[in-house]
Amino acid sequence: MRILVVGGVAGGMSFAARARRLSENADIVVFERGPFVSFANCGLPYYLGGEIVERDALLLHTPQDLAASLRLDVKVNHEVLSIDRDGQTINVRSEAGTRAEPYDVLVLSTGSAPVVPPIAGLDRPSVARRTMTLRDVPDADRIESIVRQGARTAVILGGGFIGLEVAEALSERGLQVTVVDVADQVLTPLDAEMAQPVQRELLGAGVKVHLGAAAVAIDDHDVVLTDSTRLPADLVLLSVGVRPETDLARDAGLELGVRGALRVDTHGRTSDPNIWAVGDAVEVKNAVTDQVGLVPLAGLANRQGRAVADRLFGRTSDVPPALGTAIVRVFGLTAAMTGASEKVLVAQNRDFRKIYLHPNDHAGYFPGAESIHLKVLFSPDGQLLGAQAVGRAGVDKRIDVIATALRAGMRVTQLAELELAYSPPYGSAKDAVNMVGCMAQNLLRGDVKFWYAEDLAKLPDPAVLLDVRSRREFTSAALPGSVNIPHTELRDRMSEIPTDRPVFAYCASGFRSYLAARVLSQSGYQVSTLAGGMTTMNAWLNIADRGRE
Repeated sequence: MRILVVGGVAGGMSFAARARRLSENADIVVFERGPFVSFANCGLPYYLGGEIVERDALLLHTPQDLAASLRLDVKVNHEVLSIDRDGQTINVRSEAGTRAEPYDVLVLSTGSAPVVPPIAGLDRPSVARRTMTLRDVPDADRIESIVRQGARTAVILGGGFIGLEVAEALSERGLQVTVVDVADQVLTPLDAEMAQPVQRELLGAGVKVHLGAAAVAIDDHDVVLTDSTRLPADLVLLSVGVRPETDLARDAGLELGVRGALRVDTHGRTSDPNIWAVGDAVEVKNAVTDQVGLVPLAGLANRQGRAVADRLFGRTSDVPPALGTAIVRVFGLTAAMTGASEKVLVAQNRDFRKIYLHPNDHAGYFPGAESIHLKVLFSPDGQLLGAQAVGRAGVDKRIDVIATALRAGMRVTQLAELELAYSPPYGSAKDAVNMVGCMAQNLLRGDVKFWYAEDLAKLPDPAVLLDVRSRREFTSAALPGSVNIPHTELRDRMSEIPTDRPVFAYCASGFRSYLAARVLSQSGYQVSTLAGGMTTMNAWLNIADRGRE
């Protein structure tokens, strides 16, 4: 069997390596149009920031070592120009010229390319020289060159994962960085209130954030935005999204789907039975919402490559639907998510429940404990739908556990029973994930009723807004119209609360108000507790304040 692979990074190389392990007899040739194969594109921002010191550390494999270890014929600087499906050949261009290569099986792993928006000035050489994208090692080399030449200011167009990673990297190199995004938040895959701590982290690190605007022009010194703001920029990074690179597939008449991505079946096969596809160029079904879209993640591409190789060589293997599990570090903060966000569920008109909690990453009595901000979404019958987390430590562990539970089809209430590793430096006897399960049990059983930050402006009148924090906390900052009865005094002062009005209790994180709600509900009160407490409320109030600016 002669197998040709177009694209030698992530999915393509994962397929080729797995295919060789399954068949010593197959003739496997990989064509990569760039000079490097199997490089660590996810590590590029950390190379720019200086954490990865040696550039060669990004080059995971070379054609030579792949030939030696896996007997793969890897050809760099070879661009595939076209596919002849009838003749089962591809047309390849290299320094030696153009030639046809026959195949029995063709695997496309052409990836995605950064979107280049229509911005005035990009066609000018002086502007083009300092306007970059970041996709591969040569891109990183060009950015590094601009920085070494003395760049002092940078504008990042796009506040997504790559944009924020590069913003951190360039800031650490001493540049004044501004992040611009047309949305009203950074990290749009997160819900707005969960992205708020990330924005605060950026601002605290000296990175400027300009939201609700896009670039309309770039001149020799500035970036001009839609709101007429001019931002000085020695370097401009375009990071507004990616598009699937499917020109080759389109020209060959293969079926395309969402946003021009390649349409494949559950095995990874395209509309041509001899052509398979993996990676960022392929449309993917979401495991939670059943929506089909793009999920440009390296881990997913690698899993697709392995699954396609298994299927090709007779293993029972399907390309799994995607959860979209992702994580990003922004200076000292980590943000991660898995499954569906609230905004996606609302757009789908999907019924769901949500909880917020702010547990410590490890035992509070052990030095260095930090809060994790967790948001978990689930259906009324307890089916896990998604989770988001932001914090300085332990975020990856919690999101990975919940992602595993999602993949396994567990109910949110079952998280309470998970047996997770515990030692004071690493967690608590009741881990944050266990607490998610306990809170969900309380909500679904009716042991607690939540009200949410977005409900503040529409609370019924008359109602009692009850602050159960300490007097000092109440004096420092409280919601307008609230009364203060610390939860430790509640049993003795219950007569001060009218029995004919609904009670909306709150505290700092939601735990004390939950205790108060249990006391009051068992005494006949109609009581709700603020999900996530003032920690979540303050994030919402910041969003509302920005909307009034």
